[in-house]
Amino acid sequence: MKLIDTSVEFTKGNYEAAISTLFEGAFLAVVIVLLFLRDLRATIIAAISLPLSIFPAFWAMDILGFSLNLVSFLAITLSTGILVDDAIVEIENIVRHMRMGKSPYRAALEAADEIGLAVIAISLTIIAIFAPASFMSGIAGQFFKQFGITVSVQVFFSLLAARFVTPVLAAYFLKDHSHDDPPPGRALQAYTRLVTWSVRHYLITVLIGFGIFAASIWSITLLPQGFLPAQDTARSLLAMELPPGSQLAFTEKVTEEIVARLRKRPEVRSVFVDGGRVPPGTLEVRRAALIINYTPKTGRKITQRQLELEISNELENVPDIRFWFLDENGLRAISLVVTGVDSNIVSNVASELATQMKRIPIISNVISETSLDRPELRIRPRADFATRLGVSTESLSQTIRVATIGDVGPALAKFDAGDRLVPIRVQLEDAARGELKTLEQLRVPLGEHGEKGGVPLSVVADIKLDQGPTSINRYDRERQATVAADLVGSAALGDATKKISELPVMKSLPKGVKVSPSGDAESLNELSEGFATAITAGLMMVYAVLVLLFGTFLQPITILFSLPLSIGGAIAALLLTGKQLTTPVWIGILMLMGIVTKNAIMLVEFAVESIREGKPRDEAIIDAGMKRARPIVMTTVAMAAGMMPSALAFGAGGEFRSPMALAVIGGLVFSTILSLVFVPAMFMMMDDIGALFWRFGKKLLVSSGDAEHGEDHHKTPAPSAQPRRKVIAPAAE
Repeated sequence: MKLIDTSVEFTKGNYEAAISTLFEGAFLAVVIVLLFLRDLRATIIAAISLPLSIFPAFWAMDILGFSLNLVSFLAITLSTGILVDDAIVEIENIVRHMRMGKSPYRAALEAADEIGLAVIAISLTIIAIFAPASFMSGIAGQFFKQFGITVSVQVFFSLLAARFVTPVLAAYFLKDHSHDDPPPGRALQAYTRLVTWSVRHYLITVLIGFGIFAASIWSITLLPQGFLPAQDTARSLLAMELPPGSQLAFTEKVTEEIVARLRKRPEVRSVFVDGGRVPPGTLEVRRAALIINYTPKTGRKITQRQLELEISNELENVPDIRFWFLDENGLRAISLVVTGVDSNIVSNVASELATQMKRIPIISNVISETSLDRPELRIRPRADFATRLGVSTESLSQTIRVATIGDVGPALAKFDAGDRLVPIRVQLEDAARGELKTLEQLRVPLGEHGEKGGVPLSVVADIKLDQGPTSINRYDRERQATVAADLVGSAALGDATKKISELPVMKSLPKGVKVSPSGDAESLNELSEGFATAITAGLMMVYAVLVLLFGTFLQPITILFSLPLSIGGAIAALLLTGKQLTTPVWIGILMLMGIVTKNAIMLVEFAVESIREGKPRDEAIIDAGMKRARPIVMTTVAMAAGMMPSALAFGAGGEFRSPMALAVIGGLVFSTILSLVFVPAMFMMMDDIGALFWRFGKKLLVSSGDAEHGEDHHKTPAPSAQPRRKVIAPAAE
């Protein structure tokens, strides 16, 4: 036996690449912790949180019915840096307290109590941002659901490990440190001067921050949009179609010629011909699908997309065929469905749309898949002659069946194959079926069993050769025609659909005719609508969580202010690497919204606690920046290091992992740099707004109380019918 085709190799390669990426990311994250803390025992404690967070995620995935697929593995591999985040914050604070001269046990108690609220808030915001996204509908919703729930489960268990396991291990495993309070280095001194200036001129700083916020939102329009990134699966599906009326022998001959051409290419490992159908279309002998398997991408100099382009250029000189490449789901890159009541109008609009789409430079191989006419035999019975001669409908239809598709009636003979009886089909020869005179002379039996003889078919029916549609296709109970095309090179689906919508035919559609996107274009529209709803609901849940944790409505706005600052960094990273805005990028941006709150939470929580202890707010927020800068930078670098193997796109499935990792790394680094400066300024402004509300509310209450007191003072006492009595209290004995 010989293996003809399989997609298992790509799945196995994806699994191996994901496992390798997971271990590499975890190793890099732990190394970063060691470089910052310079304490092997503290690093081991932080590293223990990784297995304690990842293993329970597999248990939760099993309960929810998830599989180890591209999305769930991506959630696990990208989360390696995030999972050590809580442990890093805890252990860094414990080490800082130990360097003040405290014992490990006392440092673990006081540091865990000091940082507890911040750690809980950091983890719960990530969980809150993904909760609404898990309910997104459509194909894109399946990506968000599995990714979001997997990440949320891991983050929840990492929180439990950080709050319950890390302090206990630190109390009994760490060694005493000598009192060590080194002076701040040059970088910290420069940051202190910068944050001091931003706090003193916080209005100017906040205005600059709003400018960056607007620029970040606008920068989204700079990226081309698509649904899924093109992946190199080392396997292509080439569909081809011959003219209507083509016989099976001709289809076989043409496909053999094409296969011979393809096998000459060194990159092609095997070609399998699936004749008679094109997925997901109907069965037809003039169609065929060629499954082309390439050598692994590590053994090729050109990508799969470039190979498909070269094959397309080579097949353009093959006469009488239409061909196109399909993705793994049997769909083309661009697919539009033209629907309407009148099939002729629908076909005309589809043909005109295809003609105008050919003028768009980023679109190629445009095909209008209307119902093509093919030669057919039309037989119209003469009811009056048939009745007069006694020709029954059954005998007439039996004669016509023999003349066309053949007859396999129960009365005909069967071939005995031993264990079963095979029906024998009786029909005219192929050459005879194409001759009109032969068909006209077919004898139609008279009477029930032909006992009265027979008459020629031409006597009781009109016979002629004509053309008619091969099939009638409907979409939402209306006649439909499909216009499909390929993208040129690395062109984006969003740019192509935008140019198509600007065509003249799209602006002047006949009444009752609609053009709807299908395939990836339809999923892209669903993604845009669903993501807007998910991100809005996610931010509302994050705000609600922060309000409950901090007990105030204003300071959580300071934390949310840091979120849009990350978008600019994500877009810049994608622009520099030439990536498109696809589904994994949107998932990464959603993930980013949960991660980047970390920096602002650590700053705001420390400042609020310092103010409660009696520090002036200026000193409190500046001190928060100085003392929280180190863990903020450490967690950011650890997260970026953990995602770096995914960003490099090594191994199978790397094309899907890379855009998301790049977006998260770019947004995380950019947000960290900006939030260390802009969050303190925003904190000052929110504190001023809170004080203003308090003064206004206090005046309102005081003025209301004075008004009530004045009314009581000027009120005239009512005359009493009884004389006043003097009440004399009894004297104390």
